[in-house]
Amino acid sequence: MKLHISKRDTLSWQKSAAVRVIAIVLALIFIAVLCTGLTGSDPISVFESIISGAFGTQRRMWVTLQELSIMLIISLALTPAFKMQFWNIGGEGQVLIGALASAACMIKLGDKLPNAVVILIMIVASILAGAIWGFIPALFKALWNTNETLSTLMMNYIATQLVAFYTIVWEVPKGSGKIGIINSSTQVGWLPDIVNKYLLAIIIAAICTAAMYIYLKYTKHGYEISVVGESQNTARYVGINVEKVVIRTMLLSGGVCGLAGLLLTGGINHTVTTSIAGGMGFTAVMVSWLAKFNPITMVFTSLLIVFMDRGASEVATSCGLNESFSDIMTGIILFFIIGCEFFIRFKITRSKKVRKEA
Repeated sequence: MKLHISKRDTLSWQKSAAVRVIAIVLALIFIAVLCTGLTGSDPISVFESIISGAFGTQRRMWVTLQELSIMLIISLALTPAFKMQFWNIGGEGQVLIGALASAACMIKLGDKLPNAVVILIMIVASILAGAIWGFIPALFKALWNTNETLSTLMMNYIATQLVAFYTIVWEVPKGSGKIGIINSSTQVGWLPDIVNKYLLAIIIAAICTAAMYIYLKYTKHGYEISVVGESQNTARYVGINVEKVVIRTMLLSGGVCGLAGLLLTGGINHTVTTSIAGGMGFTAVMVSWLAKFNPITMVFTSLLIVFMDRGASEVATSCGLNESFSDIMTGIILFFIIGCEFFIRFKITRSKKVRKEA
């Protein structure tokens, strides 16, 4: 008997959703068995900890929604580039450089200009910084056809080192190796609270989702992105300037990532560190891909990833395990989610070996 792997006909969304649900359930069962084997904990308590970690209290619920919002904004930022088949792996760096631009405005202008003016400058500076960080690899791709995966990845390291450099320049107190809370006494540059400190990011994420959906589905630019993604030769044949589309799209992608950096520094942490993005720039690649570059579907994909991540952290804490174990559990969940895509795209068939007659 032989096994053959062949491409599957497109599954209905109901069957695809069922496969993904089964994958998530299997991942949770595997984690429960693993935790029980390591700690002797009741499997039911493991599931309760996962839910509690994300939605156990009102504050946890708001934090989960806030993290969902940042993850969603970064995923939306990467989506136009991915639809164009431009593999922007530089979301982390684009977020970092946007956060650094915000911090610079807060530190350098905080005692010189009114709060409203500082915030307006922060918005422009963060979006512009992220856009520039996306523009550089796009320009090299457009002019010399360089590998965008490598160039955007390298830009992450440059952004990280720039943040590390200015952390030492602006450190408070000197010798601490960190900037600390910026303008803690005056709160200049702190984005305003809407009802509470979590809601602003949620509102901006909702606006970005609707805007990106309309942009990709109903505008001329969105159409050009799709055509370039399907075939650059076809795009050129119908009169689309591919190089212009590449640069324009990466300016948008980097700019939205810069907006996420603004929210992290000006609205959530009020400081900047090399780890302020928390790896979301890389996780967002998977979120966008799993959602098939659909901004609406991306809301649910982001929620799933954030929910599992926060739940895994709570399980590790409640079971007396270190933080690394929560990363292991998150990795297990992502492995199952990504792995199920194989069974959505391909099918395995068996064929009996035919005996040759003498």
